[in-house]
Formats: sequence, C-alpha cells, structure tokens
Amino acid sequence: MLTDPDVLLTRREVERRTGLSRSTLYRKMRNGTFPVPVKVSERAVRWRDRDIRAYVESRPRSYGEPAP
Repeated sequence: MLTDPDVLLTRREVERRTGLSRSTLYRKMRNGTFPVPVKVSERAVRWRDRDIRAYVESRPRSYGEPAP
C-alpha cells in the first residue's frame, strides 16, 4: 500500500488503525504517549499518517513481546 507521508487521518481512521477508543486516544495524548493532531480548522483536527504509523510500529507485536 503506497501512502503519502503527509496524508491526514480523521479520528475514526486513527481508531481503526490503532484499535484504540476515542477516550483512550485523548488520555494517551494528555499523558504524552500518543501523537497529537494537527488543527486543520476551527473545529477539526487530523493526525499525520506518518505519526500514526510510527506509533503502531513502536508497539509490541504480541502479548509479552517487547516493542522494537
């Protein structure tokens, strides 16, 4: 799958890609353990595809396996 590193993702797409709920996303952002979004308008934010991919890649592959 080819993607542009500057593609911006909606919250729902981020939820699908990470398997995290909305409340978990925002809790992790407050704790500094999840990428913060880019404000694209007064009422809309988006996450950079490259940031979400890096987050997913940094996670352990399976239960008990350390992150890379």
